[in-house]
Amino acid sequence: MNARARSAFGFLLAVILAFGGCSIIDKGAEIMGKAGDAIDKGDKVVKAYGKLRSAFGDFTEEEEYYIGRSVAALILGRYPALDNAALNQYVAKVGNAVALFSDRPEIYAGWHFQVLNTDEVNALAAPGGMIFITKGLLKRCPDEESLALILAHEVGHVAAKHGLQSIRKANLTGAFTSIGIEAIKTYGPAQLSQITAAFEGVLSDVVGTLIERGYDRKFEYEADESAVLTGCRTGYDPAGITRFLATMVGDKTTASGKGWFKTHPSPEQRIDRVDSEIIRLRPVPSIAAIRTQRFKAAVASVR
Repeated sequence: MNARARSAFGFLLAVILAFGGCSIIDKGAEIMGKAGDAIDKGDKVVKAYGKLRSAFGDFTEEEEYYIGRSVAALILGRYPALDNAALNQYVAKVGNAVALFSDRPEIYAGWHFQVLNTDEVNALAAPGGMIFITKGLLKRCPDEESLALILAHEVGHVAAKHGLQSIRKANLTGAFTSIGIEAIKTYGPAQLSQITAAFEGVLSDVVGTLIERGYDRKFEYEADESAVLTGCRTGYDPAGITRFLATMVGDKTTASGKGWFKTHPSPEQRIDRVDSEIIRLRPVPSIAAIRTQRFKAAVASVR
């Protein structure tokens, strides 16, 4: 194995560790096994690196999924998953129903939904179809329609690849293009360590966008519009989202600037825009009492 191949192998390892961490070591081992088979082929490893670098100009669904798993691992590092199998299954059932009628009904490795064990009011969407909703938000939902529309809002973020756009804004592509193919053969452990840290920083920045800063207001309004349309397609009353937002109006906890209150536009602004969208789509499905009863039974354990 020549020095050039060793450097390329080291770079591939750095990228795998940066993107995956402990959450996707299993996938990393598989990739590294394949890379190891190629080591003796010399320049093929360097060519693989070139393909890897250029691929990030436009993420594939598989890349989106593994980036999302890494982001999800960081989210779960901040908020514990709720240990309630029945409730998680119920939320996943509602979430998958709306996802089926979204603009991306099929996604690499499927859609995944998880309740977070925190009273903070928030919902988060990691790239690749990993949706999180907090116990605190579930407590505020008055009915299944509201839950479905909130999940449809988060599905809309993923469908429109808002999270990946945030990554691009974090100059991930620039990080790759700044590394020349020829330069890789001179890289030592220190440079590879710096590259790894840079990618870890990118992932942390995405998590910061989801939890602390929020998406651009344009993205939030796009996700609301997508939620209303997806809700209607699924057979849910789209006004479920306005019933949820109404619970936020005038809430004293908005002063805390945490969770939903910090990362989303004001509920008043969103209600006005959503109402206009619903009027445009009329007639729309109406609320179903049987679904409200099912919702109340499912969330009784966290009320």
